[in-house]
Amino acid sequence: MKALSDVVLLDLSHMLSGPYCGMILADLGAQTIKVEPPGRGESTRMLLANDPKNSIEGMGVYFLTLNRNKKSVCIDLKSEDGLRLFYELVEKADIVLSNFSPGVTKRLKIHYDTLSEINPRIVTCTVTGFGETGPQPNRPAFDMVAQGYGGGMSITGPEGGAPTRAGIPIGDLSGGMFSVIGLLAALHARESTGRGQHVDISMQDCQVSLINYMATMHFLSGEVPGPIGNSHFVHVPYNTYRTKDRWLIVAVITDPAWQSLLGVIDIPELADEAFAHQPGRLKNRAFIEEKLEAKLMTESCDYWLEKLGAVKVPSAPVNDFKHALADEQLRARNMVVRVEHPGGRAVEMPGNPIKLSHTHEDSFSSPPLLGQHTDEILRELLNKSEQDIAALRERGTVA
Repeated sequence: MKALSDVVLLDLSHMLSGPYCGMILADLGAQTIKVEPPGRGESTRMLLANDPKNSIEGMGVYFLTLNRNKKSVCIDLKSEDGLRLFYELVEKADIVLSNFSPGVTKRLKIHYDTLSEINPRIVTCTVTGFGETGPQPNRPAFDMVAQGYGGGMSITGPEGGAPTRAGIPIGDLSGGMFSVIGLLAALHARESTGRGQHVDISMQDCQVSLINYMATMHFLSGEVPGPIGNSHFVHVPYNTYRTKDRWLIVAVITDPAWQSLLGVIDIPELADEAFAHQPGRLKNRAFIEEKLEAKLMTESCDYWLEKLGAVKVPSAPVNDFKHALADEQLRARNMVVRVEHPGGRAVEMPGNPIKLSHTHEDSFSSPPLLGQHTDEILRELLNKSEQDIAALRERGTVA
């Protein structure tokens, strides 16, 4: 049994932040029902759908990855019939998840105030760029917009260079992750209050949360930091360095680690007592890093990983995707899994990073075809007869 197997989630979300939240909850066992509009379904279905390298039978990689373990129901929420049917699903559900622009759920009559009258225990969540309150909730938002507003992008990139967005879409993904946390907190609170509540997630809020202690440093010092590449504003050496083949990370934080590093690299110029403690190393960052990289370039990345690992100096390769996804530790933790397309072809993708000791069951069902489970959900969750379903379909309420 999975941890959330008693939870029913209605997933109205699209693109990345909402579907990622829904994917995590579905991986943990929530019965996750994608409610999609008839016709083309959720807009993400079309992304890369016709790219032969990044799709399977017309299903693009975005949808393929983010919608595993989910079922699809097609309902026209803009019709009165469809809205009534959705309200019936809400009566049976625990969560309604969306990431429409602010105001859309109210316009569609699917916002918390309305849904809580139908089901007082319902928990709703919206992920938006800037939240649903404050003076400017309607700013347009995508991943890089959130990264830009959140401050983290200003400290990312080479020293003195242009700001650089994070390579992974952390603006979207952090919105999804904090949505999971918010929803689980609301479900827990419901156990004592008996009532659900609304979870309002702002991608900008999430980005600012992630700059964390660096924001506090700004408030204390009044200084505005800029990008410093892969180096650290306190620790030296703490950077990426070239070797004979791949890039290598060396991250020395303590003085004992520095002494251990000296024992491995054997660079006489760095054995100076002036570098024995952090302030001296920070003052001479450029000199230390130049000498260190010159030495590291004489051998391969794997050679240095073995040497540094033996004396417990924090180090790592800068893995490309091929190396990262082949890592034996990652594979042993079932973090690369095979998921089938409904047509039968399977593809590998990242697994579920949340490992539970007693209710951890890794299983991954196919992402759904559009409306694949409409009849099943209406029959099993709402007890609709075949005649009822046929009538709904004839009226265009479902597909």
